[in-house]
Amino acid sequence: MQLTPRLVVMLATPPLMWACNAVVGRLAIESIGPLWLNALRWIVAFALLLPLGWAALNTAQARAQIWERWKVLSILGLIGVGAYNALQYMALRTSTPLNVTLIASSSPVWTMLIGALAYGVIPTRLQLAGAVLSLSGVALVLSRGDLTALADVRLVQGDLLMLLAILGWSFYSWMLARPPASMRGEARPAWNWAEFLVAQCVFGVAWAVGAAGLGELIVPSGAIQWSWQLGAAILFVAVGPSIIAYRLWGLAVGEAGPAMAAIFYNLTPLFAAILSAAVMGEAPQTFHAVAFGLIVAGIFVSSRSQGPSARSK
Repeated sequence: MQLTPRLVVMLATPPLMWACNAVVGRLAIESIGPLWLNALRWIVAFALLLPLGWAALNTAQARAQIWERWKVLSILGLIGVGAYNALQYMALRTSTPLNVTLIASSSPVWTMLIGALAYGVIPTRLQLAGAVLSLSGVALVLSRGDLTALADVRLVQGDLLMLLAILGWSFYSWMLARPPASMRGEARPAWNWAEFLVAQCVFGVAWAVGAAGLGELIVPSGAIQWSWQLGAAILFVAVGPSIIAYRLWGLAVGEAGPAMAAIFYNLTPLFAAILSAAVMGEAPQTFHAVAFGLIVAGIFVSSRSQGPSARSK
């Protein structure tokens, strides 16, 4: 596989969009509650996706195909649309975009762990070695650069929320990789990428709006402070990280393979560090660079494996 300029752009654009999402989200939650930011993001994304994925809803038969699979689609919508970015935006209240994206970069490790515990996919020695390296990087972030202080470290709420988000995303990834019988082979409707995302958003938007409404009753976030900047932020996170990045990432993974894509994914915290320093004045520390190196090294080592073995539980 040759990395052409076109493929490099396709692989690098999604991490840039996801880094922008963290920085823009951090700025936006000063004017809007994080749960409402997530809800409005997906309402707008859903509206923009409808012309592309309308075939999933435009006939009674198409709608019946969604309803017949409501259980799996509602779970996908909950953890992939309703929860992940809501938790990320909530995390940004007490954590930084750089910390959040560095923790998110450990997602292959958690995916490996969930695969072993829930799906019986046993990691190889190289994958375990890579996991140790990546988790060391995450530990360095959580301990703010002093691994010897891990025994006494007090994690900020945002770090824990981001870890919870990553665990949910790992389950989401496995549900896509190991779908139930109704969502694989000939039993799966012939949805393209937009139609499949629309099918998830039908439930995900409902989860996101419901969570925002319930959250407002429990812990009121105050009135939304509308401005053109907030409107632009909502439009950006709905279009860039939600639609453009999703589509480019799917195409790039198909061409470059998941191992190469995983390495490019870890550009996200690097982009977040640059953007945070430029936009918010949050300069990265030395331990951030070391953590980034450990996480990338872990992914690289894991990618050298020929793949995990599997067994039935």
